[in-house]
Amino acid sequence: MKIRALVAVALFISCASISSTQAQSKRPVVIDDINRTQQVGNPQTSPDGKWIAYTLTTIDREADKRRTSIWMVNWEGTRDLQLTSGANNDGSPRWSPDGNYLAFLSARPAGAKKQIWLLDRQGGEARQLTSVKDDIDGYVWSPDGSRIVLEMSASEDDALSPKAPKPIVIDRYHFKHDVDGYLTASSRTRLYLFDLKTKKLDPLTTDKNFEDTAPVWSPDGTRIAYVSNHEKEPDQTGTDDIFVIEARPGATPAKIATTYSPNGQHLSWSPDGKLLAFLRGAEPKYDAYKQDSLIVVPAAGGSSRVLGEKFDRSVHSPEFIQDGSAVTVLVPDDRREYTARISVADGSLRRESDSELVVTQRSAAGGHTATLASGDALAPEIFALEDGKLRKLTSHNDALLSELQLGAVEDISFKSKDGTEVHGMMIKPPTYTAGKKYPTLLWIHGGPNGQDDHSLPFNTYPLQLERQLFAAHGYVVLAINYRGSNGRGVEFARSIVADWGNKEVADLLAAVDFAVASGVADPQRLGIGGWSYGGMLTDYTIATDSRFKAAVSGAGLANALALFGTDQYIFQYTNELGLPWKAPEAWMKVSYPFLHADRIHSPTLFLGGQSDFNVPIIGGEQMYQALRTLGVPTQLVIYPEQFHLFTRPSYIHDRLRRYFTWFDTYLHPEK
Repeated sequence: MKIRALVAVALFISCASISSTQAQSKRPVVIDDINRTQQVGNPQTSPDGKWIAYTLTTIDREADKRRTSIWMVNWEGTRDLQLTSGANNDGSPRWSPDGNYLAFLSARPAGAKKQIWLLDRQGGEARQLTSVKDDIDGYVWSPDGSRIVLEMSASEDDALSPKAPKPIVIDRYHFKHDVDGYLTASSRTRLYLFDLKTKKLDPLTTDKNFEDTAPVWSPDGTRIAYVSNHEKEPDQTGTDDIFVIEARPGATPAKIATTYSPNGQHLSWSPDGKLLAFLRGAEPKYDAYKQDSLIVVPAAGGSSRVLGEKFDRSVHSPEFIQDGSAVTVLVPDDRREYTARISVADGSLRRESDSELVVTQRSAAGGHTATLASGDALAPEIFALEDGKLRKLTSHNDALLSELQLGAVEDISFKSKDGTEVHGMMIKPPTYTAGKKYPTLLWIHGGPNGQDDHSLPFNTYPLQLERQLFAAHGYVVLAINYRGSNGRGVEFARSIVADWGNKEVADLLAAVDFAVASGVADPQRLGIGGWSYGGMLTDYTIATDSRFKAAVSGAGLANALALFGTDQYIFQYTNELGLPWKAPEAWMKVSYPFLHADRIHSPTLFLGGQSDFNVPIIGGEQMYQALRTLGVPTQLVIYPEQFHLFTRPSYIHDRLRRYFTWFDTYLHPEK
């Protein structure tokens, strides 16, 4: 017995020593690790459920580009195969209904129009399926696999020479959009039918005055449902019409429903073809506050019905299950996101994924369900969903993460100034020592209808990874779901309508008070920053409170009145705030960071993309000029040819480096 006890003690000491050595061998995350991250997405389950196709985006450091390729993994997770090289940025994988082919979109060679390519499941090189003159934006197979419905914008012939680009003639209310650029009549998407056997292309919708999107075939392949708006001024209504049309050229569409779709629309047919599921947002006043409900309507037209009417969370990505008894949805919920089923009969909701992981995408076929999921220390990977449990299938980022010592992520909650309970997370340095006060960053998510959650995404807007980078650099990071955020219900989201920079700022300052009172944050070394609405809230907060020793405002605006009509949110602003000449007080109120710039004393770094139509760089330029005029330390960094979300890897790297340089200068003098 004594010998066994000694052996057990020896084994325990040995295992503990190995564990300690492994922990010591890990290192903090650094900026250069961005170049090794791999972004997994768009899972597509094969019709037999045996394989999941997906996209993988990596960074080509030498070319300074992001490359996307098509992969597939088997249901057991034992085989993970690369199907395309990634040099051509392949995307949108879709299985043929018989499962024999995998289609995808690609522009080959470089500079060519984006077309559909086919991979034979038995092997061989990809072959080009379509040769249409315009870029294909999206496509859907017919149930029998004989046809494909295409989404395309028909280009106009340029009568001028290539050296003299054609003038842009604007005649639309919503005339600009980030990445897409200026929108004209020719920008509107229409639907086309492509016959695989004859290679013939026929228009399905023909009126160039309307935008037709989101097509989905009926189960029997005879009809197509899609989203459009046939009002005289479609950009000004805030609504979408749902049409059903026979799947043949010359057919006349029938409108079966009208709905608000501020967050995009997603349609799904019931298996018997009798119902359509779709999303309904709130009235235009609440356009920016994402709280979509699930609706079903008879496909032949009739009264619509809300499913889960008493469920106080937004939903997205609806899909009927195989027997038609329920619709699956994804549900953002207080720092997490999960899959659920909503009963068609009584609207009751049953959670599908019982996990702490954040599930952001889902695909089901052949009796199997694949998801994209992530956690605090787990980058997004493909998972199998079985009996409410998630089983990991891919491991593209495991090697990198095995090297890293990440900071602990803790849920926090506290009361705001008016007593409202606010939730968030505190990310501590990997080498955190209890009792020590740390320089602390309030790092603010955008939206405002996003939420900070327990995920670790690797993408062009790596907010969660930024949190870990800051923590590795010795900062405590506060990630707060201020009022206006998603995941806490309708009232919480809508509480900031036409009152920007008020309740959110109170919530953010309460988070700082909480961190200081907890003995974690050093009150003399506080920083603040964020991107998009996070940049806007940075401007609002430093114009309200002078305690922050450094600030970073990315892609923000502080003078809403002066930016009227310069971004893509004209519909939201006029419905939420009113017209500037009719409600000048509302516009002046939300422009207070610029109009009271003399209250700002925090050294502030402003950044943005030169081609950003989402939040144009002029928002940062105005604040930079204001602080420069006032003698407050400031700097403006403009990234050429970048949109709201950056795509050039070297610029993403440079932006992170500038964050650290700026904060270290004012908060980390020892570094």
